[in-house]
Amino acid sequence: MTTLALKYRPRVLADLVGQDASVKALNNALLRAKASGAIHHQAFLFAGVRGTGKTSTARILARALNCAEGPTPAPCGVCDACVTSEQPDRNLDIVEIDAASRASVEDARALREQVHTRPAFCRYRVYIIDEVHMLSRQAFDALLKILEEPPPHAVFVLATTEIQDVPDTIKSRVQIFPFRLIPVGLIEARLQHVCDSEGVSAEPGSLRLVAEAGQGSMRDALTTLDRVISAGDGQILESLVREQLGIVPAIRIKGTLESLLAGDSTAILDHCAALGSQGVDWTSFWKELAIAFRDHLESVARSGTQPHEILRLSRILSLLLQRERDLRDSSLPQVVVELALITAAQLPHLAPLDALVKGVPSSPAPQSSAMATPRYQPAQEKTQFSAPTQRQLPPSATVKSAAADAGHAGAGTKAAAPAPISPLNAPLRASEELIQQEPLLGRLLEDTSGEIIEIRKSRQGS
Repeated sequence: MTTLALKYRPRVLADLVGQDASVKALNNALLRAKASGAIHHQAFLFAGVRGTGKTSTARILARALNCAEGPTPAPCGVCDACVTSEQPDRNLDIVEIDAASRASVEDARALREQVHTRPAFCRYRVYIIDEVHMLSRQAFDALLKILEEPPPHAVFVLATTEIQDVPDTIKSRVQIFPFRLIPVGLIEARLQHVCDSEGVSAEPGSLRLVAEAGQGSMRDALTTLDRVISAGDGQILESLVREQLGIVPAIRIKGTLESLLAGDSTAILDHCAALGSQGVDWTSFWKELAIAFRDHLESVARSGTQPHEILRLSRILSLLLQRERDLRDSSLPQVVVELALITAAQLPHLAPLDALVKGVPSSPAPQSSAMATPRYQPAQEKTQFSAPTQRQLPPSATVKSAAADAGHAGAGTKAAAPAPISPLNAPLRASEELIQQEPLLGRLLEDTSGEIIEIRKSRQGS
């Protein structure tokens, strides 16, 4: 039995989906080869993620070069070269090599000797080396000369998913064609075409989920579609797709999103408990929730809402994205989800920093007799710079002693007026007033003033 991925594998360049740039470049190269009678470049490197058409394009290129009407971008599909290219093991002139299992330098040397053999039946002998990044460094070095100056009858097509692992010396000798992730819309359209050809009915929205599950890979999407068709007995329902792929029901995503926007922590915990009882994949749920929240943020931003509301939603979405890594690494994913959602739900209730600075008045200072004395009383000049052998108490101890004396003197005793302050100590006087208005700053200065006096004394002594 043939799978859908093999049955609907591209046969010509026009069948490739989502690779317009590479298709256009190869099409022009084949047109030039047809006009001149020979291919101008004989080494190609197809780089991209899995399931985007690299190996299929390599076979299409081999068919286009060896077609009886070729080289041509539109092979006939009926000549011996075209028919045998569908199954490379039946064609001696199409050699497919799996670099993952033949990565040694001995294999590369054997290939270097084999490449001088002329084709048996076709115009070119095409060597397709898949997963070429798996070759050893010595194997790459053995292929350098043959890639730079191949025989006229040999064409090399290298395919890799890890182009960063291919040496620069190889990249400089080949033409690189990038194979990018296929957009979800194009995958969905291709899946619809396959369903129509197979006589399978699909519920609206179900193929969209299958296309998204492919993550840019057409082969993965077709494999998933094959499984869903088998499970649905020829009918594709959205609920069935969600069940097969482990996707959280849409109504649960919507309910969690509404509870998050409303700041209802109780409802959030109820939703998480229900999802936990269903054995949901928390990573998949988090992804669906982030996408749903992003769509809501886009609708709010396009509706002309106030900037502070857009900023609030952006902060919540940023928090959701930051917790994704914690979710993958945690052994308690449900706890991570509950904590992150409750935190995000309470973000709207937190006062912004500018409101705290401008709108909240500072608390008045106490007016008791003990606190009438300034918290920080600067010492006289002579006492402040006394000899290093005389240890001076920190201001915090002086303040506590003054407060105790004021308490023993009784409530009716009037505090003594502070001594006149010289012009040199005017900045300290201003600091005293600031300390009285800001108690937190005063406590901070009390803790650090002792260290400052010790530093001054050490400098004076030196």
